[in-house]
Amino acid sequence: MSHEVEKMVFAGEVPWHGLGTEIDEATTFWDAFEMAGLNWEVDTKPLFTSQGEKVTHRASYRTSDNRILGIVGPRWTPLQNRDAFNIFEPLVESGELQIHTAGSLRNGERIWALCQLNKQNTEIVKGDEIAKFALLSNGHDGKLAVHFGFTPIRVVCANTEAMARDCEASSLIRVRHNRFVKENVEAVRDVMNLANQEFETTAESYRFLASRSISSTDLEKYVKIVFDANKPEDEISTRTKNIILKVTELFENGKGNDLVGVRGTYWAAYNSVTEYLNYTKGRNSNNRIDSLWFGQNGTMSRKALDQAMALAS
Repeated sequence: MSHEVEKMVFAGEVPWHGLGTEIDEATTFWDAFEMAGLNWEVDTKPLFTSQGEKVTHRASYRTSDNRILGIVGPRWTPLQNRDAFNIFEPLVESGELQIHTAGSLRNGERIWALCQLNKQNTEIVKGDEIAKFALLSNGHDGKLAVHFGFTPIRVVCANTEAMARDCEASSLIRVRHNRFVKENVEAVRDVMNLANQEFETTAESYRFLASRSISSTDLEKYVKIVFDANKPEDEISTRTKNIILKVTELFENGKGNDLVGVRGTYWAAYNSVTEYLNYTKGRNSNNRIDSLWFGQNGTMSRKALDQAMALAS
């Protein structure tokens, strides 16, 4: 599929992927919901074999156009987009959060809302800050549970990490699609503080990486480990060699990597990988959104952080 993003909105500067319709301060919460193209519902219908026999699984579909979104189990219950967004509404109305982006991927199979916390940015080193965002994602395809958690965005280059789905705090509200899904998602409000603590722990990891210098030999080793190329030179494909070269160039010239306190550190090495995943890897910019938050790029991003911490230690 050439286009993963079906429709989306954004506030402020055009996002790094360059997609979406801009909203401003005059746009109400539910106006943004409408503009993001999310005012539709999901239901399920029975499936039958070619011989006309009814099977256990069902098809989830969008009622507005009858588009099939996925094959789901018999106890799968949809969380409607409006109910998912209801979780954020009081936090946006109170000024605690501000909508940053929202929309749907893969023609409605997955939806998300990314909101910025109105809290002071976290400084890793002087001039290099991380902003705090909350990501709510939901799958109508039967493959993705409801997830909520924090995701950090580096201000100098706006690259995003898929931390929200795997931090300890967000695991408390990873909700399966059953008949209690709506009630369980409301637990989001009860774990905001715990998720914020997890965010601060991640920021401390970033500061640790910024305090450790990395040699050119260790940089090459690090990049090869992240991209599964830690093998003899003649066994590495040309494509992988080009990736290693590109990431090495980003270590020297990537966004924010020239800052004092960043240059030459494991923090710069880690950000060279995430910048590559955000801006280069993938078929196109909208494909990267899905991959960063739900797929291979997100997994690789988390691996990059884990490996940087291990080698720096």
